[in-house]
Amino acid sequence: MDDLLRWVAVDWGTTHLRVYGLNAQHKVIFQQQTTQGMATLTPEQYEPVLISALQACLPNNQTTPVLACGMVGAKQGWCEAPYLQVPCNLATSLSLTAVHTVDTRIDVRLVAGLSQPKPADVMRGEESQLLGYIASGDRKTDVVCLPGTHSKWVQLKDTEVQHFKTFMTGEVFQILTQHSVLKHVTSGDDWHAQSFTEAVEEGFERPQELLGSSFSLRARALLHDETTAVSRARLSGLLIGSELAGAKPFWQAQSVALIGSDTLALHYSKALQHLGVACAGQDPHAMTLMGLQQFYLKHKNSNAWS
Repeated sequence: MDDLLRWVAVDWGTTHLRVYGLNAQHKVIFQQQTTQGMATLTPEQYEPVLISALQACLPNNQTTPVLACGMVGAKQGWCEAPYLQVPCNLATSLSLTAVHTVDTRIDVRLVAGLSQPKPADVMRGEESQLLGYIASGDRKTDVVCLPGTHSKWVQLKDTEVQHFKTFMTGEVFQILTQHSVLKHVTSGDDWHAQSFTEAVEEGFERPQELLGSSFSLRARALLHDETTAVSRARLSGLLIGSELAGAKPFWQAQSVALIGSDTLALHYSKALQHLGVACAGQDPHAMTLMGLQQFYLKHKNSNAWS
């Protein structure tokens, strides 16, 4: 295998930095992951952190293209990358933001996020996963769910993102289990599968009762000695079920592609299947890398690096 570094793909989110060094055949010859995400950095710290992550493989005798996606391009990130407005053709839209660097060994460009004026919504990082999914050859549906801290539901048409919707499901779960009165009844990592699916159905059928149903978890623990495994699974089920109710226009009479981490994607898969919806999972890191490769090739061929 060619072991010469030709370009670098970077997935830089709120909590993690993932760096992939690729050769001329776009095979990964180096990778590094750290917890130095956007939430921990000032704009001046991004370049030193990136250089440190690349130090083991970065050549001194060339300028290496670096293509980055995610929250690195947010207003609070390294440099703000403008949004592309949907509907947007991911396969043909060319928009990179150049970042000034002191170290001449790197030429850093940021991928644009996507915006939607009405209803107002934005995404950063998921656009690369979506392009990776489109290019993967394993596309079986135009409806994509990207579970996460802020879950995204996306409607595709050919290579175009038509519209999308974000749900704060993961963040609300984190807040409730760590900073609310429910933290006492949802601690730990134990899980009760049946309680989860029962709560998915409840949250889906009665999303307007979400706040009351959530507090009842504390009462059930006090009055009926329900375990933290039951309470934690029920809270997750209520939140995901409520999300699925709000996202029904996306998945009704459709199958769904899930692009998310193993555990979270499994929860969404179980929830969707419980509601009779077919779904198939895709590895989020593979989709991101494939999407960045597609962006890199298109921008390289359009002389965007010059």
